[in-house]
Amino acid sequence: MEVMEEGEETVEPEIQESEKMLADEPFDLDELLPVIGEFGRYQKLLLWLICLPACIPCGFCAFNQLFMTDVPEEYWCRVPELVNFTAEERKLYSIPLVEHDGVESYSKCSRYAVDWKEILKYSDEMEGPLAPNSSWPTEPCRDGWEYNTTVVQSSIVIDFNLVCDYDIYPTLGLVALNTGGPVGVYLFGLLNDRSGRRISYFSCLATLLAGSFLTAASTSFWMWAFSRVIVGLTIPAVYQIPFIIALELVGPNYRSFVTVMTCTFYTFGIMMLAGVTYLIRDWVKLTLYTSVPFLLYFLYLLVMPESPRWLLMKGKLEQALLILETMARVNGKQLPDSFRKRLQQRVLAEKSRTTKRTETSIGAFDLCKTPNMRLKTILITLNWFANETVYLGLSYYGPSLGENQYLSFFLSSLVEIPSYIICWIIMDRWGRRWPMCLLMILSGISCIVTVVLTEDAVTETLILYLLSKSMISASFLIIYPFAGELYPTQVRGVGIGTSSYIGGLGLIVIPFITYLGKENLRLPLVIMGCVSVLGGFTGLRLPETLHHRLPQTLEEGELFGQDWTFDECFRCIPSKKSPSSSYENLSHDPSDAALELNAGVPINAGILATGSGSCSTERTPLELARIRRQSMKRLVRQASTMDTQKTKDGAMQLTYWF
Repeated sequence: MEVMEEGEETVEPEIQESEKMLADEPFDLDELLPVIGEFGRYQKLLLWLICLPACIPCGFCAFNQLFMTDVPEEYWCRVPELVNFTAEERKLYSIPLVEHDGVESYSKCSRYAVDWKEILKYSDEMEGPLAPNSSWPTEPCRDGWEYNTTVVQSSIVIDFNLVCDYDIYPTLGLVALNTGGPVGVYLFGLLNDRSGRRISYFSCLATLLAGSFLTAASTSFWMWAFSRVIVGLTIPAVYQIPFIIALELVGPNYRSFVTVMTCTFYTFGIMMLAGVTYLIRDWVKLTLYTSVPFLLYFLYLLVMPESPRWLLMKGKLEQALLILETMARVNGKQLPDSFRKRLQQRVLAEKSRTTKRTETSIGAFDLCKTPNMRLKTILITLNWFANETVYLGLSYYGPSLGENQYLSFFLSSLVEIPSYIICWIIMDRWGRRWPMCLLMILSGISCIVTVVLTEDAVTETLILYLLSKSMISASFLIIYPFAGELYPTQVRGVGIGTSSYIGGLGLIVIPFITYLGKENLRLPLVIMGCVSVLGGFTGLRLPETLHHRLPQTLEEGELFGQDWTFDECFRCIPSKKSPSSSYENLSHDPSDAALELNAGVPINAGILATGSGSCSTERTPLELARIRRQSMKRLVRQASTMDTQKTKDGAMQLTYWF
C-alpha cells in the first residue's frame, strides 16, 4: 500500500507538469467542441432554424429574374389608328406576313408604312372592308408593340418593350446581376472579417431587400438594371455567411454534413421559387413576394450568435465565452475551467503575435512562379470556370426547354438533390479527380448529343438536359474541396480566391451564350457541353489528393504531383498510402512542435505510432491522450472534405462560391 502511495506521489507531479506545459500550447476551438458538443442540440437548433433557412433568399433572388423577363410568344407592331379594330383585324390589316422555315406568320418587328388615316377614310368612302396589300412598303415598329398576354401576363419585356432590336436587354440584365457578385463578395468579405458575421449578414440582407424594392419600383429598363446590380452584390454572400457561421459552430466531423445540407436547402429554395413563379404571374408582385417575407429574417438579430472563432480572433474573450457557455448548457455539457484559461492564453498569444508579425505577404503571382504549381493553378482555374459556367448556364436555360417552363425549372432543381448525396458518398471512396472529371465529361456529352435530335424531340431534349444538370451539379460540389486540397496550406485562401474569381467571369459570359438559344434552341447546350468536356479531360492531368499528405508550403506544393504519369489518367480508384503520409502533416504548426518537444521526442517523429514501446514508456498518460486527440484531428481535417478555408486564426473565410 505504501509503495502504491509513493508511486502516486511520483506520478502526480509529472501529470501536473504535463498539464501546465499543454496549457501553454496554442489552442484551437476544434479541441473544445468535442467536450461541449460537436453537433448537439444547440448546433441543431441553429442549423435547422436559422442557418439553413437563411440560405433561401439567395436562390429566390438569383433566379426570380428569369421569370421577370418572360417574352410572350406572340407580339406585333402597335398601330394607334387601328385601336377600334379587334386584335386579329389589326394584325391582318397592318402586319405583313413573313416566311420562316417554310411557315408563314405575322412579322413581329415590322408593319406596313402607309398613311392609315387616308386608308381608313378611303375605306369608309368605298363602304367596303379594309384590305391589306402585300405591295405596300414596310417599316420598323415606331409606336411600340402589342402582346398576346394569354400565357405571359406581365414582364419587363412587355412594360419596357424589350423585343426586336431591344431583345438583348434582358440578357444585359442578367449580366448586371452577375457583375455585382464579385464586387459584393469582396466588400461583404471585408465587413465579414472586420465587423463580424452577424453585422455582415444583416447588412447583406438589407442590401438585398433594398435592391429588390428598387426593382419592383423601376419605371425604366436602366433603373431596373441598376437595381439588379444592387441585388447581385448580395447573391453569393447572403448564402455564404450563414454557411460559415454554421461551419464555425460545429465540429470537424460534421462539416461535410452541414455543407451538403446547405446546398440542399439552397436547392429547396429554387424549387419553391418554381411554385411561386407559377402562381404569381405579375413581375412586380413576383419581386415583392420573393423578397418581402425575408424582412422576418431580421428577427434573427435576437437569436443568431456571433461566431466565437471570430470573437477569439478579435480578442473578445468574454463574448466568446458567453456563447460557448450557452452552447455547452443547451447541449447538456459543461465548459471546463481549464479551457477558459487556455482560451485566454490563446487570445493573449495572438495579440503578441499580431504586434510582432513581419511575414512576407503571398499573392496570386506566387502560384505561378514554379512550373508544376503554375500548371496546377491553371488547370484548377480552368475546371472551376467550366464547372461554374456550365452549372449556372444550365440553370438559366432550364425554363427554355420542355413544354412548361415552370415544370422544367422545377425539375432542373430537383435533380440536384440526389446528385449531392451520391457525390458525398463516392468522393471519399473513389477520390476527387476521377468522379469530377467523369461527371463533367458525361454532362458535356449529354448536352452535345441533343444536336442529333429532331426539332420536335422536346421530351428527349429535356431528359438529356436534366441528366447533364445533375452531373454538373455533383461535379461543381467536388471542385471546391478538391481545389482546397491541391493548393498548399500556405496559399490555400489566395489560391481558391483567385480560381473562384476568374471562374466567376463565366457568370458574365454565360447570359450571352443562353441568348443564342433564341435562334437555335440547342446551340447553347452544345457550347456548354464542349466547355464541360474540355474541363473534364484537362482535369485528368491533376494529381489525386485522397489518401495523400496534403502540401503545406509552396515548396511542397511544387513537389506534390510532380511525378504524375499518363498512366494515372486510367487509375479510377486512388491507391492508399501509408498512414504516416496519408493525412495532412501539421508538424509545421508551432503547437505540434511544442507537443513533440514536451513529449521528449524529435520534431517530425511518427505521430501516429503511439503504440510503440518508446512512446508508452517516455510519455505520460495525459500526453498520450493529447497525442491521440491531435492525431484524430489530423484525420478529421482531410475526412471533412467539405471544409472551407480558414485564416491562420481558425476563422472561416468568405469565398466567391456561387
